[in-house]
This record gives sequence, structure tokens and C-alpha cells, in this order.
Amino acid sequence: MRLLVFQHHPLEHPGVIRDFMAEDGVEWDAVELDAGESIPSLEGYDALVAMGGPMDTWMEDEHPWLKDEKAAIREAIVDRGLPFLGICLGHQLLADALGGKVGPSTPEVGVLDIELTEAGRSDPLTSGNAPRFKALQWHSAAVLETPADTQVLASSPVCPYQAIKVGELAYGFQYHVEVTSQTVDDWATVPEYIEALKKTIGEAALPTFKDDVDINMTSFNADARRLYKGFMALVAEKSRSPVPAT
Repeated sequence: MRLLVFQHHPLEHPGVIRDFMAEDGVEWDAVELDAGESIPSLEGYDALVAMGGPMDTWMEDEHPWLKDEKAAIREAIVDRGLPFLGICLGHQLLADALGGKVGPSTPEVGVLDIELTEAGRSDPLTSGNAPRFKALQWHSAAVLETPADTQVLASSPVCPYQAIKVGELAYGFQYHVEVTSQTVDDWATVPEYIEALKKTIGEAALPTFKDDVDINMTSFNADARRLYKGFMALVAEKSRSPVPAT
């Protein structure tokens, strides 16, 4: 299997999911869109993954490549029938590209509670999670309206669309599933992220934030592995199916 990964910042990579792919011998190509790299043909890829980033979905004037990325997401899901996994900004891009709405929201920064919906408790990617679990959050925008044919898999008190499934092949997660022991230190060097940190829990809370992440790392990575396994099972199943007519 071969995956294409859209990245929007060099420190917003697949994280621990890289380790899982290496263990399974999964090939993947990263495109650093914020650095001006071009989106390749989707031909030959079995799935598309979109990571987080400090920009917002509506910043097309500042980041013109966002238009091309949204078009590529639509092509992947609608025209080619490829499984899709979006995390944070990638989750928001999924909603935007398929007709939903994204906008500024109450920021969530820290290790916070997520609650599965009834659909989430039975979905292969999230059913192994506890009904209420903790996850790393670091965002100031959110999905405000979901696309058609969306199932909501998880929510939080201030963000009702923490995890969504659009159709049968496309998943978006507002919270970060890819966390490693380096994540908080890395992201604390990104100006947009440190500004969000200051506005929510205060910059002085950074050491406590990092401690919270370290304490929960085992469960974070276990949840990530189950999500990855569920997604890759979907990819394997779909790769044996013919590409739908466009």
C-alpha cells in the first residue's frame, strides 16, 4: 500500500503513525504544501492523509494552495473513492471541501475530554476507545456545519464535531491522534500555536501541559494504533475494489 500525506508545516507530520507504517512496511509520500511543493497525481495511491497546520481553511488569499488541496481532497474521495484521514486542519479541510462550514471557535488547548457518540462506539476506528477519553487538543477553529452524509463519532463540550465520518471512506479528527513525546515541545515553537496557548491556558502552563501529555502517552498511542489499524483495514479492503466510474 502507498499513502499520500499532505503536510502544512514541517512539525505537523504523522507523528507516531510513522512508526506504525514503518512496522507494516507501508510506503508514504509527504507533500509539504506550505513550502510550495506541488500536489502529484493521485494515481497509484491507496489513500490520502491530511495533517494539521497553523493556517485556517479560509485563508486562501494568504495560502493559494489551499484551493488546490481542497480540490485534491474532493477528487480523492468523490472521484477516486480513496479512503481519507484528516487530523485537525485536515479534518476541517475535509468538511470544507465536501460542502461543510469551518470557522473560528472557542479554542481548545490541552489534554481534554472527548466523548464518543453512539456511532463512534461502533465504528471500527474509534470503538476501542473508552466512551469518554482524553486527547491532545490545540485548535482555535472548528467544523461548524458538517457535509451531507456525515456521522458524528465524537464530541466535546465546546466542539460538537470532534470526529466525523463522511460517507464510508472519509474520516476527520479534530483532536490529535498522532502525538509523540516531542509534540508539545515542537509545537510550542510555532508562533500561532503559542499564541493560542497564551489565550487559553497561559504560556506558564506549558510545563504542566507537557506533563499531562506524558502521563497520558500510553493511552494516546494505544488509541492511535487502533485508529491506524482500522483505517489501514479500510484501505486494504478498498484497494481490492475497482475505482468507481467518474
